[in-house]
Amino acid sequence: MFPLKDDNPRGSAPIVTLGLIVVNVAVFLYQVSLGPRQAEAFVYEYGAIPAVVFGLKSLPRFLVVIPPQLSLFTSMFLHGGWVHLIGNMWYLWIFGDNIEDAMGKMRYFIFYLTCGILASLSHAVSNPDSILPSIGASGAISGVLGAYLLLYPRAQVLTFIPIWIFVRLVYIPAGFVLGFWFLLQLLSGSMSGGQDGGGVAFWAHIGGFVAGMLLVGFFKKREVRFFNPPRYRSGYVEW
Repeated sequence: MFPLKDDNPRGSAPIVTLGLIVVNVAVFLYQVSLGPRQAEAFVYEYGAIPAVVFGLKSLPRFLVVIPPQLSLFTSMFLHGGWVHLIGNMWYLWIFGDNIEDAMGKMRYFIFYLTCGILASLSHAVSNPDSILPSIGASGAISGVLGAYLLLYPRAQVLTFIPIWIFVRLVYIPAGFVLGFWFLLQLLSGSMSGGQDGGGVAFWAHIGGFVAGMLLVGFFKKREVRFFNPPRYRSGYVEW
């Protein structure tokens, strides 16, 4: 199940969301331009390594370019490949514009960064001995998804659902799409036992999502209500 778009119109140009996408793409392009060995060093320099963040391990001196705790911030702008980057930016584009409207530009920007840092910290706490760098915007974007769940659970999301050899595009309430996504993260995180499950930091997703749900009330505009009604009719089309 993969979301393609929502039917929730934006009220203004999503300048911050677009800016975040541009910055993430620019950092990734720089990252891949370095070549394999330098790109790997770049990830160790700016990725969040739990054991290093908590002072249990140290990086070689030539890889130390920032204080370890600052990597909780810098890591959210690095990605492990094109699929990782495109998937994250796609979710941000679909759901970020409405949260930007609901909070305003500056508060949304602060909210995004706060969720990203808390997500990185959640991953570090879940596996404090790990010496693998954690990178990606998915923790911050998970915070956006958590906020969207509480503000627009009845908005309709056009969703790609493959069924054997058939493909169906179905409008599904955002509450179901995002709730199902969060349930998958919980199950996967529980099964991973705090380890990096297949290279995916599930507890960063969980921590970011929960942070978004807890913080949205402090960041949204006063006039924006929780559980807003849907804007358009639901339905489905098939391929």
